[in-house]
Amino acid sequence: MKLNKLLTGFALSGVILGTSGLQLAQAQAQAEPKVDERCEVSLNYDVMVEPKKLVMSEKGTEKYRIEVDKLFVEGKQVNLTDKQKKLVTQYADEVSTQVPEVIEVVNEAVALASQAVSMALTPLMGDAAGAKFDEMMAGVQKRVDSVAYRHGDSFYLGATEDSIQNTFNDEFEQEMEQIVQNSVGTIMMTIGGQIMSGDGDSFEAKMDAFSKKMDNLGQNIEQQIESQSKGLEAKADRLCERFENLLVLENQLRQEVPELAPYALTQNSTKELRE
Repeated sequence: MKLNKLLTGFALSGVILGTSGLQLAQAQAQAEPKVDERCEVSLNYDVMVEPKKLVMSEKGTEKYRIEVDKLFVEGKQVNLTDKQKKLVTQYADEVSTQVPEVIEVVNEAVALASQAVSMALTPLMGDAAGAKFDEMMAGVQKRVDSVAYRHGDSFYLGATEDSIQNTFNDEFEQEMEQIVQNSVGTIMMTIGGQIMSGDGDSFEAKMDAFSKKMDNLGQNIEQQIESQSKGLEAKADRLCERFENLLVLENQLRQEVPELAPYALTQNSTKELRE
């Protein structure tokens, strides 16, 4: 799963509602951290960070782990030189630092998306339908918590395509579709009522008044979440810079430790590593 998709994918979950309007689009744009192509990084393994231990796994099967300065590949300990031990420890420390930061940004993105889309849709949906929206976002958060979470001093990031697809699967889509279907009637009635009660004698005039109302609402949302969005964007940018360094460090590690050569955690599809 590419890091930028991981960071922004959850933030865009509100569009599942299918009620695209100007205010929703603007809220979505503000909630999405702008991660540049430097962050076109894919993770090939799920990562578990525990005190003094780092575990890389695929579909629930451990591929390799690092315990302080000890390396185990496919369950077997690898004899390391002092130079290799130093590099292994440095790599483990860097991954162990970055994974919690990624998890933090993911959860902030979900929270910001929830806030932005709620502000956008509540005027359209009303309080009753708003409860359905809260139910939907609770479902999204529950799924996110299964692939990016912290339990005490342990952190887990299930960022591979397989983990994401298993989490946001057909069952999840069906759950979201059911919630939306149950809310469509209320949404349409509320929107229709707002249009017909708007200023103007003709339907065209009422539509124009409603459009202007939505424009103003979008601007208000943008102003209210702008600072939070910029803060999230800044964190995402810092993560990108750190991941660039991690790519270089991992490349060095796999050259120095042949046993790790087949097990690349990260890859960058848009930028070649500097040797």
